[in-house]
Amino acid sequence: MALLLMLASPGARASDEQALRIGSKRFTESYILAEVLAQTAAPHLRQRPELRQGLGNTAVVYEALRSGSIDLYVEYTGTIALEILKSPQPLSLQAMQAGLQPLGLGVAVPLGFNDGYAFAMRAERAQQLGIRSLSDLARHPELKLGLSNEFIGRADGWRGVAQRYGLKQSPTGLDHGIAYEAIGAGQVDVIDIYTTDAKIDHLGLVVLQDDLGHFPRYDAMLLYRLDVPQRLPQAWAALQQLEGRIDERAMIGMNARAELQGTDFATIAREFLTGKTPTASNKQEARGFVAKLLGPDLARLARQHLMLVFVSVGLATLIGLPLAIAVFTHLRLRAVVLGATGLLQTVPSLALLAVLISLLGAIGTLPALIALTLYSLLPIMRNAVTGLAEVPAGVKQAGQALGLSGAQNLWLVQLPLALPTLIAGIRTATTIAIGTATIAAFIGAGGFGERIVTGLALNDRALLMAGAVPAAALALLSELLFEGLEMLMRRWRG
Repeated sequence: MALLLMLASPGARASDEQALRIGSKRFTESYILAEVLAQTAAPHLRQRPELRQGLGNTAVVYEALRSGSIDLYVEYTGTIALEILKSPQPLSLQAMQAGLQPLGLGVAVPLGFNDGYAFAMRAERAQQLGIRSLSDLARHPELKLGLSNEFIGRADGWRGVAQRYGLKQSPTGLDHGIAYEAIGAGQVDVIDIYTTDAKIDHLGLVVLQDDLGHFPRYDAMLLYRLDVPQRLPQAWAALQQLEGRIDERAMIGMNARAELQGTDFATIAREFLTGKTPTASNKQEARGFVAKLLGPDLARLARQHLMLVFVSVGLATLIGLPLAIAVFTHLRLRAVVLGATGLLQTVPSLALLAVLISLLGAIGTLPALIALTLYSLLPIMRNAVTGLAEVPAGVKQAGQALGLSGAQNLWLVQLPLALPTLIAGIRTATTIAIGTATIAAFIGAGGFGERIVTGLALNDRALLMAGAVPAAALALLSELLFEGLEMLMRRWRG
C-alpha cells in the first residue's frame, strides 16, 4: 500500500513525466536497437532512460506501449499493418498513421533497413533436394519445420504463408535463438529467420526465395506514444537524427557482434553511435561462465528476485492463512476454496501473466507479484487445513474443558500444534516462488530470469546457466533456512 501511494504521489508523477521508457522484444536486434535509442536520447534528458529489455513478443510489447508502461520501441512496418492494425494487406505510412492516431500512437523515424521474415535451410540439404523457393518447399511435405511460436501464431506468419503456397508440413514451435542450434544439428530442416540475422551465413544456410511475394517489407521504425515529442522535445529531436542511419549491412554486423563474439548490447550501440570500428585488438571475446555469473548485474538481479519472492509469499501467507482458518470448519466451502486455488496452479505462468497484463494495463512488478501470490496460495492453504485437521480431537476437547472460547482454543491450542505443518506449506510456497519468479523477466519484472531470457535470445548457454544457477542456489538457501527454523522449533517444543 505504501508503494502504491508513493507511485500515486504528485512527485512520482512529475518524475515519471520526465522519464523516457524504452522497450524491446526478445531477440538480439531488438535488444541492440533499444540500447541505440537509449544512448541517443540520454544526453538530452534529465535522467537516464529506463530500458525495459526482452519484454516478449509483439502482443506483450505493444500492450506495454498502449498502456503507457513504455513510451516507444522499434517495430516493423509489416508487423504494424498486419499484426497490430489487423489490415489484410500492407499499408502506406500515411494509412498506418491514420490507424494508430486514435490509439494515441504514432510511427516515425525509419531507421534505414528492412528486416523481413524468410525461410532458411542448410545449403547442402537444399541443393540435394533441389529447393530454391517456397514453391519448391511445398513439394516436400516430409521436411521438418521448426518455427518460432510467434511466427506460427501470426496472421502474416505460418497461417498466411501455408495458405499462399499450399504448405502441408506441421511445424514445431521453437524459440528463435534455439532454432539455429536445432537446424545446425539437423534436428529440423527448415526454420523461419529474420533477414538481418547474423547466423545465416555463419551456419551456411540458404534463404528460400519468396517467389509469390507473400511477405511484405518490414522496415524498422519507432512506434511511440503521441505525447513523447511534446513531453521530451530535445530527446525526440535527437532520436529523429537516427533516420536512415542503419542499413542492412550495419544491422547484420551489430547482430554478429552480439551473437558470435559475445559483445554486450551497450558496447555495440556505443561503438555504432560513435563510429568506432571494432578491430582485432578491441573486439570483446565471449565471456566465460564465471564472468557472467559474477557480472555487475548480480546484486541488482538478486535484489529484484528476493523482493518478488518475499513479497509474494508474504502476501500469500497473509491472505491464505486467515482464509484457510475461516473455511476449515465448513467442509463444502473448504472444498470449493481449495479447488479454486488448485485450479490456479494448472494455469501456465506465461498465460496468467498475459491475462494480468491485459486486465491491469501494466507490465513489470505488479502483474508478476499478483501471479506469484496466486501460485503461492495453494501450498499455504492446503497445509494450514491439513495441520488443523491433524490436531487430535481430545486436545480440542481438553481446551474446551478448561473453559477456552472457540477463538482461544484456535490460537492457544490448535494453531501451535499445527505450526510445523503451516511452516512446511510456506516452505513449499517459497521454493515454488523462487522458480516461478524467473518467468517474471518475460514482462520486465527483473530477477535472475533476466539472464535466462537474454540467454535464450542469444542461444548463450553460459548466460542461461548464469541465471539458473543463482536461482537454484537461492532455493537451496531457503531450504537450509527453513530446516534451521524447524530444528529451533523442535528444540523449543522439546
